[in-house]
Amino acid sequence: MTSKNYQDKAKTAATKKAAFGDDINLEEYLAATEELPYQDDPSQLPAPTREQMRQVGVIVDDASQRSGTIIQMDHSVIHSLARQEGVEVMATGQALARYDWLSDYFWQAVAVDSDKYTAHVELHQANGYFIRALPGAKTVYPIQACLYLARNKLAQNVHNIVIAEENSELHIITGCAASINEPGLHLGVSEFYVKKGAKITFTMIHSWTPDVSVRPRSGIVVEEDGLFLGNYVLMKPVKSLQMYPTARCVGENATVRFNSILVTPPGSAMDIGSRVLLDARGTRTEVISRAITTGGNIVARGYIEGSAPEVKGHLECRGLILQGEGTIHAIPELKGDLAGIDLSHEAAVGKIAEEEVEYLMARGLTRTEATAAIVRGFLRVDIEGLPPELSAELQKAVEASEQDIM
Repeated sequence: MTSKNYQDKAKTAATKKAAFGDDINLEEYLAATEELPYQDDPSQLPAPTREQMRQVGVIVDDASQRSGTIIQMDHSVIHSLARQEGVEVMATGQALARYDWLSDYFWQAVAVDSDKYTAHVELHQANGYFIRALPGAKTVYPIQACLYLARNKLAQNVHNIVIAEENSELHIITGCAASINEPGLHLGVSEFYVKKGAKITFTMIHSWTPDVSVRPRSGIVVEEDGLFLGNYVLMKPVKSLQMYPTARCVGENATVRFNSILVTPPGSAMDIGSRVLLDARGTRTEVISRAITTGGNIVARGYIEGSAPEVKGHLECRGLILQGEGTIHAIPELKGDLAGIDLSHEAAVGKIAEEEVEYLMARGLTRTEATAAIVRGFLRVDIEGLPPELSAELQKAVEASEQDIM
């Protein structure tokens, strides 16, 4: 789908290890699978599949409260539809065939030779989604995208491009899920371009299985007065997750906010963080994560670099160890290149304070109810600017997983 130049770079990087975390043997996974049939009406998908999608915020039975829908199952885009004027939703392959200029966006926010996972996506191209808001267009309802892994032992390759043209707004909810009972791998490259005065709110809710490994690679470019809000929720078992999206604020007064809610049960390992480069005057960022382990291992990273006047950034990482032998390793990093910048961070890892439990028990709650109330409050992140529809989806995901946590 892209040029031979990128193919050459990918071949060079095909054996390059990731910058951190464990290293996956890609030869253990299938690189290709059969094409699946297109679904004009996704409400006709099997009931268990529809239910899994619903749990990650993707509604296929009645999508009237969505501005668009795209579903990729394994390597096939089985449904795509834009329901609002000024919004485009389609497979990346289809978009490349329609727009000659689109190839200029590929591998600009994420380097094709970042590691062997990005190289694998380029060398084994298998679609993804293209979502675009035309200049001045603003989504009335969220656009929903689902990346679904149904084939055992498959490396699902995805390359997504999201563009918010000048003064537009895009609200997107991406639900990723798997139905497999053997090992599987999800490799997802996502590139976001927020033009002058535009806004993207991107909320990911993931529900994998204990044998699935996940390697997203995301890059965001934010121009003058642009705003990117990135929210990530993973509260179900996963074999391993490694992600470190990088946002570059290249225009004056650009803003980026990342929020993540993570729960790691026994047998799961997550190495997750966010990286923001404040490269223009007056740019802002806030990176907030809430992590709970009930026996799994979490590395929570955060990095902010300020290299322009009057920039401001804040990192906040809080971890809660509920039970078991789980670990949380918080790694906040700040780098400033000149005077006049304002960067700060706070990190805390611990357990539920016994006095808090006893306080609630004294007011009539059982120990389990008191612990659940504290956990619920811990996971509640006030996300400024989140549309009500997405806020409700986020809260549903947290509430649905509360029973598993306890």
